Amino acid sequence: MESCMRSGDVAQDGGPAIIARALERRDATAVVDREGQWRYGDLVAASAAVAARLLGGAADLNEARVALAIPAGGLHVAAQWGCWRAGGVVVPLSASATVSELERLLEDVSPIVIMVPGTPRAEVTEAARLCGVPLLYLDREAIATVPEDSPPFPRVDPSRRAMVLFTSGTTSRPKGVVFTHQSLTAQVESLVEAWCWTADDRIPLFLPLHHVHAIVNVMTCCLWAGGLLEAFERFDLTTITERVIARRYTVFMAVPTIYHRLIEHIESLGDAAKGCLTAGFRDLRLMVSGSAALPASVHEHWAGLTGQSLLERYGMTETGMVLSNPYDGPRRPGAVGVPLPGVEVRLVDDAGAPVQGEGIAGEIEVRGPTVFREYWNDHDASGAAFHDGWFRTGDVAVMESGAYRILGRKSMDIIKSGGYKLSALEIEAALLEHPVIAECAVVGVPDEAWGEVVAAAVVPRVDATAAGDTDGLSLEVLRDWCRSRLSPYRIPRRLLVCDSLPRNPMGKVVKPTLVDIFTRSLAAS
Repeated sequence: MESCMRSGDVAQDGGPAIIARALERRDATAVVDREGQWRYGDLVAASAAVAARLLGGAADLNEARVALAIPAGGLHVAAQWGCWRAGGVVVPLSASATVSELERLLEDVSPIVIMVPGTPRAEVTEAARLCGVPLLYLDREAIATVPEDSPPFPRVDPSRRAMVLFTSGTTSRPKGVVFTHQSLTAQVESLVEAWCWTADDRIPLFLPLHHVHAIVNVMTCCLWAGGLLEAFERFDLTTITERVIARRYTVFMAVPTIYHRLIEHIESLGDAAKGCLTAGFRDLRLMVSGSAALPASVHEHWAGLTGQSLLERYGMTETGMVLSNPYDGPRRPGAVGVPLPGVEVRLVDDAGAPVQGEGIAGEIEVRGPTVFREYWNDHDASGAAFHDGWFRTGDVAVMESGAYRILGRKSMDIIKSGGYKLSALEIEAALLEHPVIAECAVVGVPDEAWGEVVAAAVVPRVDATAAGDTDGLSLEVLRDWCRSRLSPYRIPRRLLVCDSLPRNPMGKVVKPTLVDIFTRSLAAS
């Protein structure tokens, strides 16, 4: 993405690809948010005004970091594009981060400014004060015009840094993942091709905008294709389901917890309302689930209700999307498909040697233009993350019937018990077939005799809890139920019945927290 623009104009050669594409549809509606509508031309002009304010008369931000704490909508898009046009690096901030979390992030990347709306979150304001980072207040009126004396915007080589996204930190301190303009473009082009995006597409955006799922898969793919994005600050079940019934969308992307919530909502409706909503979902051209493993039970329940076979895919912050079930073709529950266009994937054993053949498990390694450049300010971690040019994901998978199936994280989802390597995800899939269990998470808990033992945390179904049917959820009763479904060494030896599972903002279960809970309970017993 290169740029040599002045004011709201874009050079015909070398300009940011997303800007040039937006100008081809300047009069079409790009974003709908709580403030109204933004045409593509509005976004381009507003991004020029943001760029001019960021530059403040300078020639180039030269990869200075610019933090972004603006809710989803046209203003967010304009701020992101404006930072890129000024030669800066965007650092999206989590909308749910605490002051201490924001402090650590700001100290890591040292941004020159934080772009915020007229009324920013108190946590952002306090973290900015503590770190001495100025706030740049933006609203639609403030970025309506570009100063007449604004200098030409810089040329930005595609190999330059464009964005720093922080990992979820489920197993360690979050690391800053650096993407270039080139790698972001490669991710978007791969998904637009694989998932058949067009300018006729319309999609809701309600996922957190500090994560690749929302930034790339939803927002940037939609705007790259010239579609319409309806932005929400969070998942609004009532409004979004009304829009689905009204056929406002063609594409829908969510995490498994949202699909679980939608299933509960649909099942609570009367026949007429249930029929209207399921018909609305049935008419969508594409529904995707990601960011966490989709239980086979949810996949099958959703297909039974709506006729939609959810497209499950696999990716990471460091790689963007890697594997995907087919757009046209069967989508097997539990499978994540084959490599996306432009992405190379292989499985390796513990010694780093490639493994081949059906049914042989190995760690996923990825190579290609979509992969990140480095971890921010962490040379050692950057070097350790790659093996002969391949990024080491830390995830274990197996090839079955021509498609990959994820077994889990080497660190948390592969349980080493009594000489066996067990997949926590496979055990979770079996437990979710239990008529009283709504959610579950399986971890390995240290044990002197076995190395690790299988421990399960389960959340009972709401209707079962209300009816008092959870009394039978004891460890022995559950182990008896498992005996016809799981090998003896896969059956849980520890059980925790809880109201909810600890999750991060993207809905992923924070398994280290569960291990700590089990460990403390064992020590206290």
